[in-house]
Amino acid sequence: MRIHELDPDSPRDRQYIDHIKTEAITFLRRNFAFAIPGPVERASLEELLLLASGQGHRQLCACTILKAIHIINHMAGRELLFCLPVSDRDLFHFVEEKVYRVVGTMLSEGFPITEFIGGRKNLDSTYTKLLSKRESTAAALYDKLRFRIVTRTKDHILPVLLYLTERLFPFTYVVPLESTNTIIPFRSDCEKHPHLKHLLADVQEGFDDVLQPGDNAFSAPTYRVIHFVTDVPVRVPAHIMEMAPDGSDPLGPIVYMLCEFQLLDAESEALNESGEASHEAYKRRQKRAVISRLRISPKRNPLTDAPAPMSQGVPNPDPGPPEDAVARETPGTDDPEPTGGRS
Repeated sequence: MRIHELDPDSPRDRQYIDHIKTEAITFLRRNFAFAIPGPVERASLEELLLLASGQGHRQLCACTILKAIHIINHMAGRELLFCLPVSDRDLFHFVEEKVYRVVGTMLSEGFPITEFIGGRKNLDSTYTKLLSKRESTAAALYDKLRFRIVTRTKDHILPVLLYLTERLFPFTYVVPLESTNTIIPFRSDCEKHPHLKHLLADVQEGFDDVLQPGDNAFSAPTYRVIHFVTDVPVRVPAHIMEMAPDGSDPLGPIVYMLCEFQLLDAESEALNESGEASHEAYKRRQKRAVISRLRISPKRNPLTDAPAPMSQGVPNPDPGPPEDAVARETPGTDDPEPTGGRS
């Protein structure tokens, strides 16, 4: 609940939590005639979580209710996002503040983070990205907000990821099919750690050591990164909630903002900065695609400053870090891109 920015000790938050629980039970009964025992129906959300970790029919009922709660809460946050008279720019600022606070705490606790970059995609980069891919629309852009964390070694990546899912966003809100892993062979990595190896037999989904590249057609196949998109819960400040339309109380005080995260180690970052995996090479390939798609015929090639043919090849897919992310010291700006990233 706290990862969702809800405080179970707050009467107002408790009222919202009880409301979505009631909504979930009503939905299940109304549409599926789902039989729910009285003790389960009367259980608090904390008690439902405990029941869901047990066995038997009550465990099944608790899990089913929690799944419905999960969806209803997310939908409420989405609806509230569109109801509020506030710009994306202001909401991005709240997300950035939260991310910087969490990562700042990690640094103060001694996490082996060698670099942290975060920021917003500027308009020129957004236009270029949308023009470079025929299937893209503005609605499909997930990286308006992007954050990159570089760790000292590969072994530090998973502990950092675990911390983020315990403090910053619920792991269940990671967007399906938008994740990339070209760094860690997961099964082998688990097998070399005794505290993970004994859990492999209980994993619900099959997995192996095959790395999972992304579908970015402009990144080099040698690019290495762990990349995912997730909805980050953000508590709306009271002065903004006061401007919400009448009848918004049942939607709660939380909105969810899509963000892109990229995790990699220092060695992978160094390899990414050379050859075809470099930021400059990525941008050249992307711009060639835009030039080809728009059938631009400039007197001089903007990529080489010399006459050049329009038809250029594009390498194999793999996503990369944000090309115009800003440094942590200057959050919330739309300024030029640093070296090293691509999106």
